[in-house]
Amino acid sequence: MSYTLIIAEKPSAAERIAKALDEKGKPEVYEENGIHYYKAIRDKKELIIVSAIGHLFSVSQKGGGWTYPVFNVEWVAAYRVNKRASNTKHFINLISKLAKDADSFISATDFDIEGSQIAYNILKYACGPDSLSKAKRMKFSALTKEELINAYYSLSQTLDWGLIEAGRARHEVDWIYGINLSRAMITSLKNTAGKYHVLSTGRVQGPTLSFIAKREREIKSFVPKPYWTITAQAEINDVTYVLHYEKGKILVKSEAEKIVEECSGGTGLITDVSSSEKVLNPPPPFDISSLQSEAYSIFGYTPSRTMAIAERLYLAALISYPRTGSQRFPPSIDLASILENLKEHRQYAPIVESILARGELSPAEGKKEDPAHPPIHPTGTLPEEKLSPEEEKLFDLIVRRFLAIFGPPSIRESMKVTVAVFSHTFYLRGVKTRVAGWQKAYEPYIRTEEIEIPSVREGEQVRVVGVNLEEKYTLPPPRYNPNSLLKLMEANQIGTKATRADIIETLYERRYITGRQIEITDLGFSVINVLSAYCPKVLSVDLTRELEEAMNQIESQKRTRQEVIVDAIEKLTPILEDFKRKEKEIGDALHDALSKIQQKQFLLGNCPLCGGQLKIIRSRKSKKRFVGCSNYWGGTCNFSAPLPQAGVIEPTGKTCPNCGFPTLLVRRPRRRPQELCVNWQKCQGAK
Repeated sequence: MSYTLIIAEKPSAAERIAKALDEKGKPEVYEENGIHYYKAIRDKKELIIVSAIGHLFSVSQKGGGWTYPVFNVEWVAAYRVNKRASNTKHFINLISKLAKDADSFISATDFDIEGSQIAYNILKYACGPDSLSKAKRMKFSALTKEELINAYYSLSQTLDWGLIEAGRARHEVDWIYGINLSRAMITSLKNTAGKYHVLSTGRVQGPTLSFIAKREREIKSFVPKPYWTITAQAEINDVTYVLHYEKGKILVKSEAEKIVEECSGGTGLITDVSSSEKVLNPPPPFDISSLQSEAYSIFGYTPSRTMAIAERLYLAALISYPRTGSQRFPPSIDLASILENLKEHRQYAPIVESILARGELSPAEGKKEDPAHPPIHPTGTLPEEKLSPEEEKLFDLIVRRFLAIFGPPSIRESMKVTVAVFSHTFYLRGVKTRVAGWQKAYEPYIRTEEIEIPSVREGEQVRVVGVNLEEKYTLPPPRYNPNSLLKLMEANQIGTKATRADIIETLYERRYITGRQIEITDLGFSVINVLSAYCPKVLSVDLTRELEEAMNQIESQKRTRQEVIVDAIEKLTPILEDFKRKEKEIGDALHDALSKIQQKQFLLGNCPLCGGQLKIIRSRKSKKRFVGCSNYWGGTCNFSAPLPQAGVIEPTGKTCPNCGFPTLLVRRPRRRPQELCVNWQKCQGAK
């Protein structure tokens, strides 16, 4: 019996699709090599639903050899080029087996560039090229039963070729740039110094790292300048309030001291009392960028972590598709129905009832539109399983943002009291919420300050009980954090809403950057310095932006994939030729930089016993690492101590307050860094 083969992107999505499409809601479940697939019946038609596990096929070099430039690419099974993708082999084999008896196919992967690319590769390489002409497309923005059934009955009669071609081009261009530029650096080092060290860059990675390096230079070259601020303490109705001088910053100390002297012991006269109201409209619904930004600001979640949590909520049918750039709802979204369903959540019921009681629904919306998906919003579905604490937090944030967009404006009142002390003017400011409006729904995440001030009248006198002068210094520009860096990438139009967070994570994994307040490491600086000195085009934001725009034109079918790839290669070729010409200089510069970095990494600090240098040493016999003193070979110090054998060890530049030995940082994957005293076995304060 022939059937339709439906391809989902992930196992949990396949299960939901199968349950939604089966007329009884109970599809038959089969298992092969630990992979579940399903048989559903709808309209007397047999449907087989099987899933991928993300990308099953990857771009690879066509032909052998480890050199550059290399422009011949092909798509191969992911397990052939990536050991960590070994589990994809069983998925490919199962899909290939099920495709043999299928008479039609449906792509039911996520409706975006990546999802369309995943389905296309599966159809072409696992199901056979003929399957492409027999394939249709399900488009949905949520994994609810209603939306999946509607998507099944509203199939696109062909695959979404604009997205597919844009996805193919993006993967191929990124691979061509990444593999060639990375090999160029590694080869330069190997040919010049005979050493191999993993180095990488790419068309988005390079400019992003360049942003961080530029900011680090600004911070290190910043010269603080002093300034002075003046405040006064005044008693009003037996309560002391702080008044701020009219000039926020005074740049000359003698001027500031004169003001303090003239105001001390004086009496203040209230010369003006004013107030103003500010109407705050509801915020727009979440798109992926604003959700990542808000989750970082409120919970401290990195953009990639937010994306991972949101993906789980989407697969549980609790929220709509999260990788969206939209802030506007299409007419097809039944907002009233979602609100009615949200009433089943006890904590939201009172807010929902007040929204529905106001009558016509008119949600606040932003300017950004995404034709593929609506803004991120709850589906109204109740959780089938208990959510993890981080899932609960993000789900609550998304629901409350959705409820807030239906609220009336919030009104804030600002008050200012002007106080004259002799010829000098001070201000007392206050602010309070007059009408909560939409903020009532969003209350747990509102970060507004309520500052009460006393009831006073113009002409009243106040007693000044003190005038203070404080010296301060100008501050350097702040370091980027993952959230502000993501915003900078978006503002410069490099990367996509789906890939920017991954680029930042790659920079961490390469150990080019470190910390939540992002610092560029010595290795990151070395890579940037070499590239900017010998081939600055690699770091060009303009070049990256041009390629991004070209791939957007593929999606809108204004340009072909072949045109864009040829154009990208033409832009890359002179960069690589320049690399070839300067290979020795680049290799020498990389070798010099890496030697200094490695030497610095092995030195932990001074030995408090003899003043020598404590170093990380690896035993030739056991291959284990330990700490030894440089004066051991001179016979004047025999200090040594064991080290953890797992993880990356970094010197902190600090000493233990208990024993005076240096401390070090041990970084292990998926664990918090551990600070450890070098003398940890004998140090009384070490744990």
